[in-house]
Amino acid sequence: MTADARTVAGRRVAVLGTGTMGAPIARNLLRAGMHVRVWNRTPAKAEGLLAEGALLASSPAAAAADADVLITMLTDGDAVEQVMTGPDGALSALPPDAIWVQMSTVGVEWADRLADLAARHRVAFVDAPVSGSSQPAENGQLVVLAAGARSARSRLEPVFEVLGRQILWLEHVGDGSRLKLALNNWLSVLVEGMAETLTLSSALGLNPHLFVATIAGGPLASPYATAKATAMMDADFAPGFPLQHAAKDATLAAEAAHHSGVELPLTAALLDRWQRAIASGHGHDDVASAITVSPAPPTVSATAEPTPGSAPGEGLVRAEPSRERRRGQLMVAPCRDRAG
Repeated sequence: MTADARTVAGRRVAVLGTGTMGAPIARNLLRAGMHVRVWNRTPAKAEGLLAEGALLASSPAAAAADADVLITMLTDGDAVEQVMTGPDGALSALPPDAIWVQMSTVGVEWADRLADLAARHRVAFVDAPVSGSSQPAENGQLVVLAAGARSARSRLEPVFEVLGRQILWLEHVGDGSRLKLALNNWLSVLVEGMAETLTLSSALGLNPHLFVATIAGGPLASPYATAKATAMMDADFAPGFPLQHAAKDATLAAEAAHHSGVELPLTAALLDRWQRAIASGHGHDDVASAITVSPAPPTVSATAEPTPGSAPGEGLVRAEPSRERRRGQLMVAPCRDRAG
């Protein structure tokens, strides 16, 4: 969406955390004409925003001073609490009429804890995690899962419209974080299901592209799952949603389920596998690198692609089992080297 420039020009926004999600959020706010101050624990990661008009603050408190809206987009609840409290924390300098928008994925317990922290400081608080990875963030196509006082909605909607294609206003503070856990649990199951299905296709001697081509455009496909399938088959793990963050969110979902009296056996099983992938060096790679725990699909040539206009699977060749496969094993495709 595009917000009316008259409703956003001159608005002062502080963004604490300029990583995979925080940087594009700050960038879109700048492009909409807002005054943006940024802070990041590692200042070098925020310096790229200076050329676009952002001011780099020396501390969370310096970023928060004079802000109309403060956004936290950090790794977890503990990180959020640390930057908000203490003598250099944002709450020490945040104006009394400012709104704290907590966009980090922190889980249920931390969402409630941070809301209580805001209440003790008499600061308006909106729980507003987002659904979407780095590319939707760059394109202003996130889904904002917001919950907070109704009085804050009119002030925040012009900001949210710059960041997202959809804004869901929920009834109770913390409901945004609860819905985010449900969404990310579904994402985790989709990714692991695709990794295992591509592995199964290869183990059965099939070209894994055959499976993806067969479900494409049908009820069994989703754009996200098929995009991750492509990344898995290409061993392209440039981070859109780092595996270590996906594992953190899946852990939060499993913990919240347990505290609510239910279990998530699929999530528990994939977490064990994902932790092994992280231990082998894929924590900063995209969640698609979950495939590395299993034997990877073989590389296929262009001749294995479906012919335009053909039926699903037509024109695809059967993958030739490698010598490793004949011994009952498949080699894991190596992750590509990439800058940074």
